[in-house]
Amino acid sequence: MAIIRPDDNAIDSAAQHYGIDLDDTAKREWPALIDGALGSYDAVDQLYADEAAPTPISREYRTPESDENLLGAWYVTTEILPTSDGVLGDRRVAIKDNVSVAGVPMMNGSRSVEGFVPSRDATVVTRLLAAGATVAGKAVCEDLCFSGSSFTPASGPVRNPWDPHREAGGSSGGSAALVANGDVDIAIGGDQGGSIRIPAAFCGVVGHKPTFGLVPYTGAFPIERTIDHLGPITRSVDDAALMLSVIAGRDGNDPRQPENLETDDYLSNLGSGVAGMRIGVVREGFGQAVSQPEVDDAIRSAAYSLTEAGCAVEEVSIPWHVHAFHIWNVIATDGGAYQMLDGNGYGLNVEGLYDPELMAHFASRRVQHANDLSETVKLVALTGHHGLTALAGATYGKARNLVPHARAAYDAALEQYDVLVMPTLPYVASELPAANVDRATFITKALGMVANTAPFDVTGHPSLSVPASLVNGLPTGMMITGKRFDDAKVLQVGRAFEKIRGAFPAPARHTSTVLIPPIHT
Repeated sequence: MAIIRPDDNAIDSAAQHYGIDLDDTAKREWPALIDGALGSYDAVDQLYADEAAPTPISREYRTPESDENLLGAWYVTTEILPTSDGVLGDRRVAIKDNVSVAGVPMMNGSRSVEGFVPSRDATVVTRLLAAGATVAGKAVCEDLCFSGSSFTPASGPVRNPWDPHREAGGSSGGSAALVANGDVDIAIGGDQGGSIRIPAAFCGVVGHKPTFGLVPYTGAFPIERTIDHLGPITRSVDDAALMLSVIAGRDGNDPRQPENLETDDYLSNLGSGVAGMRIGVVREGFGQAVSQPEVDDAIRSAAYSLTEAGCAVEEVSIPWHVHAFHIWNVIATDGGAYQMLDGNGYGLNVEGLYDPELMAHFASRRVQHANDLSETVKLVALTGHHGLTALAGATYGKARNLVPHARAAYDAALEQYDVLVMPTLPYVASELPAANVDRATFITKALGMVANTAPFDVTGHPSLSVPASLVNGLPTGMMITGKRFDDAKVLQVGRAFEKIRGAFPAPARHTSTVLIPPIHT
């Protein structure tokens, strides 16, 4: 079937966009020339349908009723059985709803994606099923994943199991809430500005953002290709290490991954001890404008407790830590507008496995439902469009050229120290905002906690959040960051701290949040 051809108005509009003047002769000649060029588009469309289009898969799922889903953390529930036995046997896993599970609806927290049903499993889903895990459902995430709190999903807020009036964190809030509440054993999260570590810290569970490129992002809805990460959310560092061992490794379909990627048995390294390691407590990670002194004190105490395991702990100053947040902000904003919005999620210009069905679906709905987008996504759209047009994308280029400087600053510190430590978040979970909150407050509450987490999304260093202690009855998280591709050591230090800390308390379980047997396809 022939693809749509542009009419005269569309050709005029394209010419105006590029500043091309069309005289009467040009207006007569261009339609036929364009039609000829689009013949290749017809051919590719047919070739794709014949050779490469995915075969739809039917799987059972159910959308839970509100009284069955008190935390608002489930998007849909299902029970996809493992494809083989493996190390994750008997483990139930929730998949963040920006990650494709074939035959199961995907909303990505947004009206602009609602109604899409993937035909392919993401690589991490395939690997989890092959390792013996059962997929229990899709966990609610923020609107297009652009929020660090948990009140932007179009399906409604995700509530914190420790206090349902408070935020669970984002954008992987559903994943963290379900793990903390005991509804699943493990979960997949995504992280572009802290979205694994933020909800892990707020909900009192473990969240690991792997080294950039260690885990394939194939099959997950992107924000910006240079900061996209997937990783584990679990109740223990042991489970995070086990899960990472399953999902890490090159898949050949993700341009984020280096060709010579090597992985590790992350679980077996946990017991080798940390005596003699040097821990750098990053001064710039504390005392921020929004920091709670009690949280700073709790994390300093947690960091210095590692001396009990034979570590040397001391403060270190990394001034680039403050600058790195601004670099991330430009990249996430201009890059998100260019790739996620104008590029319909995937953008262009790189190899890899695309999802053209999702691109087409999102392209139509993001315009149709533009007014339904969260205020944080609108901020990306309006600011990023200015950055790309009036500023010619040059500030993005400058930010990308500054990334090596920020990375080198952390690397220099990591030559002196085995890992770096700071608060994952500057405060404990705050109350969910009222529905009529003003726009400035909405954006501040959604993004005001990312100053420590976001830098490592642009530099690519592995970063782990481990529950540290309770402050005013709510969890705090200690963030442990290491050299790129030295995820094993980061997890090792996290496990050592867990042993010193002892068992971390669990929230009172919200028992109405239960697995709902699938009833339809």
